[in-house]
Amino acid sequence: MDEYKVVITKSTVPVGTSDKVRAAVGETLQKRGAELEYDVVSNPEFLKEGAAIEDFMRPDRVVVGTDNPRVTELLRALYDPFTRSREKLIIMDLRSAELTKYAANAMLATKISFMNELANLAERFGADIEKVRVGIGSDPRIGYHFIYPGVGYGGSCFPKDVQALARSARTAGYEAKLLDSVETVNKAQKQVLFDKVSRHFGADLKGKTFAIWGLAFKPGTDDMREAPSRVLLEQLWKAGAKARAFDPAAMKETRRIFGDRADLVLCNRARETLEGADALVIVTEWKEFRSPDFDYLKKQLKSPVIFDGRNLYDPAMMKKQGFKYYAIGRGESATTVS
Repeated sequence: MDEYKVVITKSTVPVGTSDKVRAAVGETLQKRGAELEYDVVSNPEFLKEGAAIEDFMRPDRVVVGTDNPRVTELLRALYDPFTRSREKLIIMDLRSAELTKYAANAMLATKISFMNELANLAERFGADIEKVRVGIGSDPRIGYHFIYPGVGYGGSCFPKDVQALARSARTAGYEAKLLDSVETVNKAQKQVLFDKVSRHFGADLKGKTFAIWGLAFKPGTDDMREAPSRVLLEQLWKAGAKARAFDPAAMKETRRIFGDRADLVLCNRARETLEGADALVIVTEWKEFRSPDFDYLKKQLKSPVIFDGRNLYDPAMMKKQGFKYYAIGRGESATTVS
């Protein structure tokens, strides 16, 4: 045999997929009467949406699932140009590599849902979740990554991977209660902004118009899969309200998803959304939303009300500015305009 092939699986796949691929290749070769030396490798990617090239060029780790020393050396040589600063190659068996990808995303999603759960508690206790976040993040065992409260995670990875891992667990005869709870909390968190709006204005929102800042599930991308903005928009429309929305990247995608409709105006700038709006709702934490002209904002809105799903502003400052400011887990009573 003078040929040697390596089949590499890089996408997120259920545990055991590489073994099935190996068996399928072997069966096909046998049927064809072909003799070819080959191996199957699990090499999951850990690329953030919006920063995939940077993450590939400068990976913090490279996971390789294989039980073949020859494959290990081939992959080590392949990744050497990208891991020269330090040894980043982590070798393990195929199934462990497949589970590592699911486990990483499930862990990050768990941190997000946990912080959102704490934020909901903070509102009821009269505490400020942002102060709590700094307090727990200072513990090196916890750290500051992925402990920002908000309106739930979206995108293609976290929802899919958490659900897939929970399904795989059930297939293996195990009920992953924590994973199920992570998804349950996340779905409920996507309702939070609308709940705040309806508590302030009432359940009937006919005749109301809301300025929406941010539509993508996170900044740096136009991805609206599982985006919290979609839940909010559907709820506003169902209650009879209209929306004037802007996102720096996701306008085309929004138009593709929702088409042309009378209760949705897509604006070219954030400022344009304020025209005739009763209140502002912030859904995605784009940098350009962090330092708006509050005087202009107050003049344009029919009422000085902001629903902030990303905790971009300081409640005390917003109170001084004369706004009624609803954030996530920051004690709404403290921001009431007297």
